Amino acid sequence: MAEDKRIEEVQPADVQQELENNSGVQVIDVREDEELDEGRIPESVHIPVGDISVRMNELDPKQSYVTVCRSGKRSSRAAEALQDQGFTVRSMAGGMNAWTGKTE
Repeated sequence: MAEDKRIEEVQPADVQQELENNSGVQVIDVREDEELDEGRIPESVHIPVGDISVRMNELDPKQSYVTVCRSGKRSSRAAEALQDQGFTVRSMAGGMNAWTGKTE
């Protein structure tokens, strides 16, 4: 039986509060380029889910991350890939569909 890799989910309101409190969390938006027109979380880093494995060297392993997509499925996959490489990462539940904070 395969090992169950639990990715911690964080609620959008908690992410918003962490960002407002400058807690040091960095949001990684894993949606595709064309989806960014729908708005993105200010100061988020855009790395499409398909590019995570080749671009994770751009990320600081000491940093705490939250991945986000449209609904939460792709962000969980991206978080799992990062977690497998030793990153501290959570996935935002509900994705941008559930985000009520500021967007740019």
